[in-house]
Amino acid sequence: MVSLEVPSRRCSRRGNARGRVGRRIWRGLIAAGTAVWSAGAATLALAQCYPIAEGPAKILPAGYQPAALPAGSVRLTFLGHSSFLIETPQGASAITDYNGMVRAPEPPDLVTMNNAHSSHYTDFVDPKIALVLRGWDPAGGVALHDVTHLDLHVRNVPTSVREFGGARINGNSIFVFEIADLCIAHLGHLHHVLTDVHLGELGQIDVLLVPVDGSYTLAQELMVEVIDQIRPALVIPMHYFSAYTLAGFLELMRGRYEIVVKEEPTVVLTRTTLPYRQVLVLPGG
Repeated sequence: MVSLEVPSRRCSRRGNARGRVGRRIWRGLIAAGTAVWSAGAATLALAQCYPIAEGPAKILPAGYQPAALPAGSVRLTFLGHSSFLIETPQGASAITDYNGMVRAPEPPDLVTMNNAHSSHYTDFVDPKIALVLRGWDPAGGVALHDVTHLDLHVRNVPTSVREFGGARINGNSIFVFEIADLCIAHLGHLHHVLTDVHLGELGQIDVLLVPVDGSYTLAQELMVEVIDQIRPALVIPMHYFSAYTLAGFLELMRGRYEIVVKEEPTVVLTRTTLPYRQVLVLPGG
């Protein structure tokens, strides 16, 4: 809130003309300041909605409420690293690859953690989060999830992770989010191209969230091969650490998919407006 200090009125009791003029000036300044604050309040609220990658969550105005989504749509916001906030028309919310560092302003209903890698999971989960889906089984088995919350259905497809000295079988999961007649797949920390079994378990994917770092996961050329295997309508890159790395991936995709760069981290998708063969770059990678 804008606060302006008003000069003392003690001297004005003498009826001094300059004092009366001064009071009028200060009243005008207060009115102008209030108008400026009111005009800018919405902009400030929007600017503070989502944190940058690996930064602390911003503080929202107390009265903030996310806009309701129409039926048949899903809102996707890139929070940074490999975390996305997914919101549905009935008010369900989920964060992918939740690590406790990259967060939304409010705790979601559900979080997924694709891989037991330090920047992709946490054991210190906000107690307000009701559902925590890990992409691996800490006991060494196979993680299998098939969960429905309101109008959000989440399932997983286990994959393996390479490590020094071998591989961690079923150590990663591709999570699939089914909302509003759309299937969104988050590849997580994928370390290999997919088999026919993986592709059969995935089914038809409309939106693919793809790590494009080119080293910690897959070489970019191999990640493009995975995209060709899945053939989604929309690709959203994530998990890249420089503009140079992102540019290398986009160059490989050029001619295969249309390249679109968005200034805002949020997009609302529907079945009827889903683009065809597009790479959509959201800020915050």
